[in-house]
Amino acid sequence: MQIHKSIASLRAARAQAGRVAFAPTMGNLHDGHIALMRAGRNLIKADTVVASIFVNRLQFGQGEDFDKYPRTFEADCKRLISAGVDHLFAPDEEQIYPQPQRFHVTPDPEYASILEGAFRPGHFRGVATVVLKLFNIVQPDVVLFGKKDYQQVMVLKNMVHDLALPIEVVPLDTVRTADGLAQSSRNNYLSTAERIEAPRLYQQLSKVAEAVRKGEQDFTKPCAVALAELERHGWKPDYLTVRRRSDLQMPEKPGEPLVVLAAARLGATRLIDNIEI
Repeated sequence: MQIHKSIASLRAARAQAGRVAFAPTMGNLHDGHIALMRAGRNLIKADTVVASIFVNRLQFGQGEDFDKYPRTFEADCKRLISAGVDHLFAPDEEQIYPQPQRFHVTPDPEYASILEGAFRPGHFRGVATVVLKLFNIVQPDVVLFGKKDYQQVMVLKNMVHDLALPIEVVPLDTVRTADGLAQSSRNNYLSTAERIEAPRLYQQLSKVAEAVRKGEQDFTKPCAVALAELERHGWKPDYLTVRRRSDLQMPEKPGEPLVVLAAARLGATRLIDNIEI
């Protein structure tokens, strides 16, 4: 695996790379990330698999954990090599932001001010800006994202479509531990007791999804039950709701593809998860 610290180095390698599958990350890699890399090789059949590691300051809000975000570069490199990644783009901030970023990608508030956007103002502006910049640097043919960050994938798919980028966006299913917890770098923040409790979020989402599949028309009922159950076990939910998949707005007619999404704090750790219905 070649490691590139500069844009010039990565672009030189890209010129010889053929069809590229790309998975952008912030590092501290887990099995969900590695599944993306392997999909680039085995599912997409790309000539070259490129990963990036860059902790993007722009997407962290005030009071969030930019400085605490785990940096595990050596361990990450070992995992990427074992997954068959060809090139790793690992720039520092000077490469990505040599001066304060003066141009930004601002998603439509219809996408970016709801759910995660309501609780993390400016988050998707920071995500979209750095991802577009990475797309311009890497010039991938296919980009791979995990569905755990469902709203993020929706925002980025719409950005690619609206800006006519020549990129195929491939969302892949969330990778879970044996007890159902969605793989996330933030799971490392959980205490031993919190880690035992954490799968409850997925369990409650599953109950909501099952109620909807069985014909429940008033989605607020199973969501309210799930929220109460989380609160009873010490969680502090931000939201738990059923939305249509395409734009995460409220469902308007029967038969629309749906997803149930939640975000909640367990102790000091904020976890998100979702299940497509």
